[in-house]
Amino acid sequence: MEEYDVIVLGTGLKECILSGLLAQSGKKVLHIDRNAYYGGESASISPLEQLYKKFKVPGPANFMGYGKEWNVDLVPKFFLANDELVKILLHTEVTRYLDFKVVQGSYVYKAGKVHKVPGTEEDTHASDLLGMFDKRRFRKLLLFALNFDVRNPRSYQDVDPEKTTTRDLFCHFDLGLDVMEFIGHAIALHSDDSYLDQPCLETIRRIKLYSESLSRHDISPYIYPVYGLGELPQGFARLSAEYGGTFLLNRAVDEIVMDDGRVKAVRSDGKLFFCNQLICDPSYVHNRVRKVGRVIRVICLLNHPVKNTHEASSCQIIIPRAQLDRNSDIFISVVSSAHNVAKDGVYIATVSAAAETRNPEKEVQAALELLEPIMQKFVSVRNLLIPNDDGRRSQIFVSRSFDATNHFEDECEDLKDMYQRITGAELCFRETRRHQSQSSNDD
Repeated sequence: MEEYDVIVLGTGLKECILSGLLAQSGKKVLHIDRNAYYGGESASISPLEQLYKKFKVPGPANFMGYGKEWNVDLVPKFFLANDELVKILLHTEVTRYLDFKVVQGSYVYKAGKVHKVPGTEEDTHASDLLGMFDKRRFRKLLLFALNFDVRNPRSYQDVDPEKTTTRDLFCHFDLGLDVMEFIGHAIALHSDDSYLDQPCLETIRRIKLYSESLSRHDISPYIYPVYGLGELPQGFARLSAEYGGTFLLNRAVDEIVMDDGRVKAVRSDGKLFFCNQLICDPSYVHNRVRKVGRVIRVICLLNHPVKNTHEASSCQIIIPRAQLDRNSDIFISVVSSAHNVAKDGVYIATVSAAAETRNPEKEVQAALELLEPIMQKFVSVRNLLIPNDDGRRSQIFVSRSFDATNHFEDECEDLKDMYQRITGAELCFRETRRHQSQSSNDD
């Protein structure tokens, strides 16, 4: 009889991070995955032929190069250089297995055109998103956010962060609607407008995080792993294995065995593995999750950089909801051979959005037009699933599906919430053992 403290079903990014952290803390961990590869929903597909096969598309053509030159993310996301997930990477020293490079640009869509998001003083002066007076007000808001300290009321400048709404905060700095839009969506990274009538503390935190991340590289606040996001779950899998974690890939999960409402064991290929806690992605427990929406992602292969991005080899573009009369934003991520994920001269641009109608591909048409001409596209529409309960009663802890955003802010919140429910302790790394940049190559 084999007994474990924790069994993890699936090798998605969040599952592998939790596995690594728990193994590092002394837990006996077993991973089981029905797939023969790491990453689950967030895998990087290689060789390129596998991408065509997965989406049942004929090809690829011979000129697309060797398949192993490619690592195509199914769920592409960028890291803010100073966010919690990067701190976890540094604290656990998983960065030993990974290399990062800075993403070359951050852009926002306005009135049918892509514009650079101003962050530095030079950007602000040159920006066509801001009028002359707005530039000064925008800089004042950034400085306010950078100097803000929730523990120091002197930094509040007559703004009560718990009572003042974000809308009132923007009015306090006399910002116009256009400026409010790109700050809220392209800097604070809110994906809809509900934040405007909520206390401004969270928005101040997000603006500060963006600005601090930008200050590390100046080009943009985002970094991305060389060889794609699939390197991350593998890195945390290595961490787990270092501390005794066991991995069984390409194994069916036959049954989750319960005893008086609590998880007792997992049956896999006829063998019983006992555990005290179970962590899994939604695909393993259909009866414990519910659908709260759908996400469309369109992976596009281009033979050119995206127009109006200064020939950037990688970038993020955000289309705020109001620009296309939607309820939520549309996101475009662009990567290339600069991050060793594509053949030289080919760009991978992925459009992602929350589906709001029965024809989601039509919803993202404006985003696809920004990428034209497109050599090949791969379309997926997936359900957005969340757990029915917090897992404390059953000791079965289920992650949320990856959302439509192309940054890790919301995913990190889910990860921290799961960790606290599983361990009873807060996952927080205010100081890391060594805060080094893994993106020394800014080009």
